[in-house]
Amino acid sequence: MAKWYLSAGDQSDTVVSTRVRLARNVQGYAFPWRLDVPSRLKLNELIVKAAEEENLGLKAINMKELTAFQAASLAERKIISEEFASDSDGRVLLLSEDEDVSIMLCEDDHIRLQVMKSGLSLEEALEKANKIDDKLNRHLNFAFDERLGYLTEKPLDLGTGMRASVILHLPALSRIGQISKLSATVSKLGLSISPLFGNGAQAVGEYYQLSNQLTLGISEKAAIANLKSITTQIINQERSARKEFVSSLSGQDRIYRAYGILKSARLLTTNELLELVSFVRLGAAVGILPLDTKELDEMTIVLQPATINTSKGVKLDKTQRDKERADMVRSKLE
Repeated sequence: MAKWYLSAGDQSDTVVSTRVRLARNVQGYAFPWRLDVPSRLKLNELIVKAAEEENLGLKAINMKELTAFQAASLAERKIISEEFASDSDGRVLLLSEDEDVSIMLCEDDHIRLQVMKSGLSLEEALEKANKIDDKLNRHLNFAFDERLGYLTEKPLDLGTGMRASVILHLPALSRIGQISKLSATVSKLGLSISPLFGNGAQAVGEYYQLSNQLTLGISEKAAIANLKSITTQIINQERSARKEFVSSLSGQDRIYRAYGILKSARLLTTNELLELVSFVRLGAAVGILPLDTKELDEMTIVLQPATINTSKGVKLDKTQRDKERADMVRSKLE
């Protein structure tokens, strides 16, 4: 079955993907950090059984059975958190075949249910997440307070327990220095924007994650509507900035130079890949280059270090990975 990120989505020239995540805890059990491993395993069995009885079509993966680079690959693909990948004791992952639905068991909360969709698909992702949530709750009785909403390990998640986000490709706004201004603006509206790749505030590849921050005192639908409204405004700003960028000879030169390097390079680091693909994706999105943006998005997912190791079945050194990455890019662009 094809992975979710290979399908086309709404506004996909600018919005790479959508994620909706729900945090839930089972009534009568302490938060995971207070449970010993046998208690975690008992709780996991209860949740896995509920998923099986509801025929959710999710495969149960014991994190203890994965190699370090297999777990890291899941984190690179945003299926699990880095913290979940680093500590496998008493942890299980439920995963759909196309990887659009994943449920981390005993991370910060008993259940971290995540639904991923291509493009701008907030309502669709929320609807799917809520359906799964309702089915699991038939068997598990989630901890809920009439005043506080769903009870979660982190106070910031109290209320709906929902975090929704979109991954935006903003090369034009980034190039004209608008991201810091954008960050200040959206923070006043209950949202945050941060680089998807890179350390700290320094973005690699000009991909950004825009997320809601408010979960208490606001409904899921209102939070989704707010996030979608702001996303739409950012899309319009980015498209306007793109017109100016690609109309210039220097902008076109950056796009074609990036394309040329990707088609001929024999070694590519992860950061080089992300920076070059960012320009090439821009060229594809505006029709300068005859490429599919989804195939380019796939590169940013499957050509991460641990994911390359996983695909090859062995742990490669850096030079071997850089060669493998360059070889795979050239084969896709032929």
